[in-house]
Amino acid sequence: MTLSLREREHFLAEPHIGALSVMERPDRAPLTVPIWYHYTPGGELWVRTGPDSRKARAMRSAGRFSLMVQRTEPTVRYVSVEGPVTRTAPDSRQRSWEMAERYLPPDKVAEFVAYEQTQLGEHIALYMQPEHWVSADLGAF
Repeated sequence: MTLSLREREHFLAEPHIGALSVMERPDRAPLTVPIWYHYTPGGELWVRTGPDSRKARAMRSAGRFSLMVQRTEPTVRYVSVEGPVTRTAPDSRQRSWEMAERYLPPDKVAEFVAYEQTQLGEHIALYMQPEHWVSADLGAF
């Protein structure tokens, strides 16, 4: 039921919506929000967000975060990774385009990137090196 390293890396590299979790305050449960992400097997995982968003502030403060992705068909499968924030970087049109083309139909990417740049404000990229993995494929359940 546990996935091999190759299986979990390739599953994480697919364009799922991630559930990002990060400790925001010691007296609360972790902040958990849906997010687009990018991952290449063997590399860093990265997300984009506003530099002053709750999640960006929490990730910088905690110094680490986790991300879980799942599917229900053709089998129930999930991968969860956790690790340190390895770096932050200013956003770029290239990063915006790369992320949008992962999740949107090709004919919608340019429109979304233009909308994001004019309406959603500045973004940054936060990178994480996966250290801890939890994964499973529950077969036909």
